[in-house]
Amino acid sequence: MCGIVGYIGHRDAYPVIIKGLQRLEYRGYDSAGVTLFDGENIHLAKTKGKVEDLKYKAETSIPTKGKLGLGHTRWATHGVPNDVNSHPHYSNSGDLVIIHNGIIENYGSIKQALIKRGYTFESDTDTEVLINLIEEVKKKEGVKLGHAVQIALNQVVGAYAIAVFDKNKPDEIVVAKLGSPLAIGIGENEYFIASDASPFIEFTNNAVYLEDEEMAIVRIGKEIKLRKIKDDSIAYPNILELQLNLEEIEKGGYDHFMLKEIYEQPKAIQDTYRGRLLADKGIVKMSGIDQNLEKFLNANRIIIVACGTSWHAGLVAEYIFEDMARIPVEVEYASEFRYRNPVITEKDVLIAISQSGETADTLAAIKLAKEKGAFVFGVCNVVGSSIARETHAGAYTHAGPEIGVASTKAFTTQITVLTLIALKLAQEKGTLSQSKYHEYLAELEAVPTKVEKALLSNALVEEISETYKDSSNCLYLGRGYNFPVALEGALKLKEISYIHAEGYPAAEMKHGPIALIDEHMPVVVIATKKGHYEKVVSNIQEIKSRKGRIIAIVTEGDKAVKELADHVIEVPETSEGLSPLLTTIPLQLLSYHIAVMRGCNVDQPRNLAKSVTVE
Repeated sequence: MCGIVGYIGHRDAYPVIIKGLQRLEYRGYDSAGVTLFDGENIHLAKTKGKVEDLKYKAETSIPTKGKLGLGHTRWATHGVPNDVNSHPHYSNSGDLVIIHNGIIENYGSIKQALIKRGYTFESDTDTEVLINLIEEVKKKEGVKLGHAVQIALNQVVGAYAIAVFDKNKPDEIVVAKLGSPLAIGIGENEYFIASDASPFIEFTNNAVYLEDEEMAIVRIGKEIKLRKIKDDSIAYPNILELQLNLEEIEKGGYDHFMLKEIYEQPKAIQDTYRGRLLADKGIVKMSGIDQNLEKFLNANRIIIVACGTSWHAGLVAEYIFEDMARIPVEVEYASEFRYRNPVITEKDVLIAISQSGETADTLAAIKLAKEKGAFVFGVCNVVGSSIARETHAGAYTHAGPEIGVASTKAFTTQITVLTLIALKLAQEKGTLSQSKYHEYLAELEAVPTKVEKALLSNALVEEISETYKDSSNCLYLGRGYNFPVALEGALKLKEISYIHAEGYPAAEMKHGPIALIDEHMPVVVIATKKGHYEKVVSNIQEIKSRKGRIIAIVTEGDKAVKELADHVIEVPETSEGLSPLLTTIPLQLLSYHIAVMRGCNVDQPRNLAKSVTVE
C-alpha cells in the first residue's frame, strides 16, 4: 500500500526522498506528498497523481532545501484521493508532521473527542486524527515527542507504520510499526526511513526492520533507540546487512518492470532451486523442511493460506501435494480464513504464501493458526519480512525484487518451492516410485531452459494481442494442474489491461459460462498433452461450434487442437505437475502486450498495490 520515505542527516533530503518515492511506486498509490524542514520553516507540497506530478509541484512551489524530510505515496482508505487528503499531515499547531501507512479503525471516536477539545480537521483522513492525538497527548502530559507517540499509539486500534517529527526538535524523527512494514537505513551520521530498503540501497547496506509494536527514535549523531510501545521496555536493534543491489531494482533496458520480470523467470526458478535440488544425486535439501520433517509427515492435513496470485500458486500446490505426497490439502483465502472460525488443530500444518511477506490478511491467518497450536511454514520472497519472522519455519523463493504490481516471477518461484517441498515429502513417505521421483527431479532441473523456449513465443503472442486488445471480456479454461493457471491468466488480464476476464475449470463451461460465448468472445484454453487432453479437446469443439474465438496453449507438436483453434501457442513438453511453470508464460505475455496496446500503466495498474498491508 502506501509508501514511506524519510531522511535525516547531512545530505539534502529532497532528492533522496523523491528518488525513494519513485522506487516505491510499485506499491500502488493515488497521490503523493513531501515535507522538508530547512532549519527554520516546514515546507509542504502534495498532490493527487504520480510522483512526477509531485516533483513538478514541489520544484515550482516550495524551497527544496533541508536536511530533514518526509515523503509519502498514498493509497486511499479514508477520504478520496485529492491534494488535501494526501500525506504528510500537520497537527493543528503546525509543529508536528506525520506520514502513515495503515489504517486507524477507531479514528472516528478519537476525532469526535478531539473536536470537543477544540481541534479542527482539514482532511477526511484517519492520519490527521492520529497526529492531533499525538499533539494532544504531548501537551496534556507534558512529555517529549517519542513518549507522546507511544501513549497515543496505545490508544488506537488498527495497523500503522508512521514517521513523525517536531519542528522544535529538528534533530530527530520518531517511527513506529504495527502490521505495516518499516525499515531504517543506518548511514554515516544519517538515517533513512522507508517501507522497504529500495529507497536507500545506494547509501547504506545496513538496515533495521522494526518488529510489530516497536518504535524507534533516530537522532543525528546518536545510535538508534528502540522501545516497545506497550510497556516502554528497551528493545535491541538487529542490524542486517542487505543483499539487494541497484541493478535488481532498475529496468535494465526493458520498457517495463513486468516484462523484465517475465524474462527473469528462467534465472529466478533456477535461483529458487539452487542448492536445494541435486537431481543427479536424487536429493532435495531444504533446511526449513529437514528441521521440521516430523511435523509435515505426521500432519493430518496441510492448510494453505494466501491472497491473489499467491492463492493461485497455493491451488497448484494442492494438486502437487495430494498427487505426489498424498497429504490432504485445503487452500483458503487468508481474508476469509481468519474470520470464519476455522477448525485448526495441533496436527495441522499451515503454509502461508506471500510475495512481499507483509500481506495483512495472511499475517492475521498465521497468528490465528499459531494460537490454535498449528505448525506454520512461510513461503515468501522478501528476507526479513513480517511473515518470515512470524512463522515457525519457511523457505524464501529467491526470486529477487519484483517491482511490477502484477506478479509474474513470484508465481513461478512459489510453485517451484512448493514442488520441492512436495517432492521431499513424497520421497520420505514413499508415495512416489523411485523412477517417478527421479523423473520429476530431472524435469524440474530442466524447467528454466524450457521457460526460455516458451518465451520465444513473445512475437506470436504480441501478434495475437493486436487482434484481441479491444475485447470487453475473455474466458480462460484449464483442467487439473492448469485450472489454477487459467485463474491466474484471467487475473493478469484484469489487473493490467482492465478487460473483464474469468477463469474456470474447462468442464464447468457448460454449467453457465457457455451462455457468454459468441463470435466476439475470445476463449483462452490450456490444452497440454498430459492431463485430460481429450476432455479439453472436446471442450474446444463445444466452443468452436458456438463461434467462440479460441487461443490455445498446447504442447509442442500438437496437431488435434491446431485444427480447431484460431491461434495456437506452443510450450515445451514436461511432466504434468510441472506444466503450470510453462503454460503461465504465454498468458503473462498476452496480458502484458494487450495492456501496452491499450495504453495502460503496466507496472502500476490503477487501484492496485503490490504489498497489501491493510484489510
